[in-house]
Amino acid sequence: MDPNYADKTWKVLEDAIQEIHNQNASGLSFEELYRNAYNMVLHKYGDRLYTGLIRTLKRQLQGVAGRVEATQGEPFLRELKTRWEDHNKSTQMIRDILMYMDRTYVVQQMKTPVFPLGLELWRENIVRNKPIADRLLLILRDLVQRERGGELVEHGLIKSVTQMLVDLGQSVYVEDFEKHFLSAAADFYKIEAATLMQSCDSPEYLKKAERRISEEAERVRRYLDASTEAKVTKVVETELILNQMQALIHKENSGLIALLRDDKFEDLSRMYNLFKRVEGGLTLIRAIMSEYVKTAGKALVQDPERTKDPVEFVQQLLDMRDKYDKIITVAFNDDKTFKNALNQAFEHFVNLNARSPEFISLFIDDKLRKGIKGLNDSDVEGVLDKVMSLFRYLQEKDVFEKYYKQHLAKRLLSGRTTSDDAERNFLVKLKTECGYQFTSKLESMFTDIKTSSDTMKEFKAKMVETSVDLKLDLHVQVLTTGSWPTQTIGKCNLPTEVLDSCEHFKAFYLSTHSGRKLCWQANMGTADVRAQFGAKRHELNVSTYQMCILMLFNSTEILTYKEIADTTDIPAQELKRSLQGLACVKGKNVLRKEPMSKDISDTDSFLFNDKFSSKLVKVKISTIAATKEGETEKAETRHRVEEDRKPQIEASIVRIMKARKVLDHNNIITEVTRQLSGRFLPNPAVIKKRIESLIEREFLERDETDRKMYRYLA
Repeated sequence: MDPNYADKTWKVLEDAIQEIHNQNASGLSFEELYRNAYNMVLHKYGDRLYTGLIRTLKRQLQGVAGRVEATQGEPFLRELKTRWEDHNKSTQMIRDILMYMDRTYVVQQMKTPVFPLGLELWRENIVRNKPIADRLLLILRDLVQRERGGELVEHGLIKSVTQMLVDLGQSVYVEDFEKHFLSAAADFYKIEAATLMQSCDSPEYLKKAERRISEEAERVRRYLDASTEAKVTKVVETELILNQMQALIHKENSGLIALLRDDKFEDLSRMYNLFKRVEGGLTLIRAIMSEYVKTAGKALVQDPERTKDPVEFVQQLLDMRDKYDKIITVAFNDDKTFKNALNQAFEHFVNLNARSPEFISLFIDDKLRKGIKGLNDSDVEGVLDKVMSLFRYLQEKDVFEKYYKQHLAKRLLSGRTTSDDAERNFLVKLKTECGYQFTSKLESMFTDIKTSSDTMKEFKAKMVETSVDLKLDLHVQVLTTGSWPTQTIGKCNLPTEVLDSCEHFKAFYLSTHSGRKLCWQANMGTADVRAQFGAKRHELNVSTYQMCILMLFNSTEILTYKEIADTTDIPAQELKRSLQGLACVKGKNVLRKEPMSKDISDTDSFLFNDKFSSKLVKVKISTIAATKEGETEKAETRHRVEEDRKPQIEASIVRIMKARKVLDHNNIITEVTRQLSGRFLPNPAVIKKRIESLIEREFLERDETDRKMYRYLA
């Protein structure tokens, strides 16, 4: 073999490589070049070929670097792009010529293959050439900055350069461009945030922040690597949202509270979606909203003016809940954590007013007496569902039950309910929420009304059968004592005509129901009385007490208060209320009072008002309507509630101790509170007293060594 074979052959290959790099490859024979490279490797000159390639490529790239350095601005990027494309094409041709070396020598010696070698050399000689690297970074940052400022830039050109960095390896893209890009973005948005906070209100600021996040994502899609999107988005979110959260939330006249107050659904939704992106964002919105709702709710329930009208009071609570329900649904993506926060806020302030259970019951009473007329079934269902949402917040559900039972009794006895279906529907809701025990007595009230109707049909049939003339149309409702609200038996001397009919009914009823006792509740009844006023006749709908008073004027023209009281034996408070309805209500004063005043005193006298007239034949003098309790009645109701709680607390203690046998004081308090929280929140002091009572009655005993430990006695 020719001793100069290697030199000669390499010289041919070196010249070819230079021509290829100079874009003059058209006159080359690639087959011949491939054979030369093949022979060099075959004759063990692979090392000479590989090192020669590196040396030649470096020399070529140094020339390229000089040409690239000589340009400025966008022409610099174009020159770099062109040279990179040329280099890629040339390296592919050289790889094809040296394919055999790649397959044998490179693999055996564990060297870098030709094409990756070309990329490495480009990286070291061009991209990491300091003047080129600095200028590249400066130009790219300037173009991005100009685009952020609203100028148009050539996306394709920037994309080709960033793609070059990615092709050279992800680490090259990250180290040589991305980390500098992100740092510049942080600086830019830090300044922009400060500027916008000074010049914009919160909604406007958030619109611009939202637009900036969208712009950065679009920028990545146009000319950066996809992996940059999450990183640059995080930078924008941190600078524009996270670092400004507190200031945005509390911005005067446009912060979260102003948006909540003014129902700015779109702005609230934007705030929710942007704050959701950063750590602690939703927690902050939730906390501020919850605190604001608590404050607004507290102002509502503790305002004496707003609590004067119970129905309006509850309606305001419902309106408030509707408002925030809609905000959470529309603006906060129906977020369950926000719903929970709203429920906790409502539970907090609804229970600040001790009369909330009474007022909610009065609201239901108003709706079921007159408020749902004209509504279809789904509307009625909606009203009842809303009321149930307030009922769930009550910690003293047993107090609500007491009032609801009283109001339901008045509706059923007066026949004033507008819809039996609505009444039963609400009862089903209460039963679902609180269990059978809560509604069992309420359900038996409905049963009593139905049974009474059947009993009256049988009674009237019996009277016809026995030819008894009652001289009046008697309608009796027989109520089971334990099911209906506790009533003090209203004393009253009934007129003879009424008393005779009552005795007939009593005899009939007891003949078919042995072992029962009937007690007449005159304070719960009504009567229709025909009265002659001069030439005019009217039918008066009055209470039983008022009927007893009016019947006295059949035999006299004038009676003193004392005479009426002695004759009827009606309790003083009820008597005064009844006389007020008869003598003091304008347009319904069938009696005259002397002297005239709104209040009834013991020295007043009453005369039959024969000059009374009305356009209506039937005149309703008084109605049984639920009214807000006075302080005395409120105290009585509270006392009854407290008494009713005692056996429930004791039953709970016994259940717990029967299961656990031995338990300490604090755990008993915790368990009893947990068990009874569905009806009321028991006072620890009351629980302690009930424990003492159970010890006295030998249900429990104290441990001899540890006085805070209790044992169950079987």
